[in-house]
Amino acid sequence: MKINIARILCAMLAVTTWLSAWCAPEPKTPLIVAQDGSGDFKTIQEAVYAVRDYTPVPITIKVKKGVYHEKLIIPSWKCDITISGESEENTVITWDDFAKKPLVYFGDSIAEMGTFRTHTVLVAGNRVTLENLTIENTAGRVGQAVALHTEGNQIIVRRCRLLGNQDTLFTGNEESHVYFDECYIDGTTDFIFGPATCWFESCRIHSKTDSYITAKDRRFGYVFNDCDLTSDDGATKVYLGRPWRAYAAVVFMNCRLGKHIRPEGWENWRNPDNEKTARYAEYNCTGAGASTAGRVKWCSRLNESEAAYYTRDNVLAGTWWKR
Repeated sequence: MKINIARILCAMLAVTTWLSAWCAPEPKTPLIVAQDGSGDFKTIQEAVYAVRDYTPVPITIKVKKGVYHEKLIIPSWKCDITISGESEENTVITWDDFAKKPLVYFGDSIAEMGTFRTHTVLVAGNRVTLENLTIENTAGRVGQAVALHTEGNQIIVRRCRLLGNQDTLFTGNEESHVYFDECYIDGTTDFIFGPATCWFESCRIHSKTDSYITAKDRRFGYVFNDCDLTSDDGATKVYLGRPWRAYAAVVFMNCRLGKHIRPEGWENWRNPDNEKTARYAEYNCTGAGASTAGRVKWCSRLNESEAAYYTRDNVLAGTWWKR
């Protein structure tokens, strides 16, 4: 009988590889990040890169108090990670890129950075949780400057402060679902925007100037439930949103709207055609800015049965947000 040595060797290699993977110890969790060197890493980015690609075991990265000057990227192959700060107010990730900042390669400026490169934190991996953190873009009022940019699916942002001015929070990827829980988000113009489907629960949405809170794209849209809309003293004419693209969808439910919200509530981005496709609605909101008497005619007031359809499970396509 003729023996195929090459096939035997390949089979042995396959079995060895399988046994190695099956017997491999679980990766260490949590990983500790501390600027003083007392943890496993001094930067959050180092800890993220240390997580096994497509880890079979969810990993927690605990971040000690401090101000971390990092442009943090969680790439698409780094999934099932929780980044947990020691203190929401005192664990800060900060950067200062902005859209008109020149891109420089090999010493030459070739173009402006553009909005979608300006993030302080980019989450492209799936099933990532951010909690007890401040994420800020400190570029100032120089145009678009993103603090948090999400691209992955089933993202949770819990008890975080997202600080910026124009375009503070970009929820990218129309197939993405993101859950914001007990967060503080501030900004100036269109400071919550993008095509992802998002649920905001018990968040505080703070306007710094007269402008627009949301600039929504398509899909199920944004749902704000049990949120507080507040403002700086100088902000007295704020819109709930305007359609960045056709088929924009935003709902405010059970929210408390401050007096800074304009009576008309919504704006069409100077394009009447947007009124035909935008799905803007409110339900059971209270406060000085909640009166719907002066609202634009093309927004909706949900009735009880319509509002009952807007549950976290329906909007976020599952119960993963409970993790």
